[in-house]
Amino acid sequence: MININIICIGKLKEEYWRLACAEYIKRLGAFCKIKVIELPECRLPDNPSKAQIENTILTEGKAIENKIGQGDYVAAMCIEGDMLSSEELAAKIEKTGVSGYGTVDFVIGGSYGLSDEIKRKANAGISMSRMTFPHQLARVLLLEQVYRAFMISSGGKYHK
Repeated sequence: MININIICIGKLKEEYWRLACAEYIKRLGAFCKIKVIELPECRLPDNPSKAQIENTILTEGKAIENKIGQGDYVAAMCIEGDMLSSEELAAKIEKTGVSGYGTVDFVIGGSYGLSDEIKRKANAGISMSRMTFPHQLARVLLLEQVYRAFMISSGGKYHK
């Protein structure tokens, strides 16, 4: 059974985000060992300088890097990544398993995105859309798509 880690910056503050994530995590338990790793979000003033934002991205990037296992397949969730269909995501997850990866780490950055270092070290960059989403919603969307990917691969009726 493959391990799926969602490594993300920040906690889900609203109960509706937590409930949605909990539902997909429960469903995914039939297909993989799923773990959500929440890392602290750097606090910034209301009008941060460019230097403060860059420092935040680097600090959060180092925290993320410390949670990525050696030999894990890393998918950086970033706007400049490849836009995949649900079927393509399913094929990508399947391929990682047969390629010898035991763990897939999906990485979601904070409000200002991922560090260039994380993007360079990633095996893949994946974009959900050219639109911008709050990172809390991105986590729900990602969990739903990972669940959909497993349903596609198993021939389930969830994906029509």
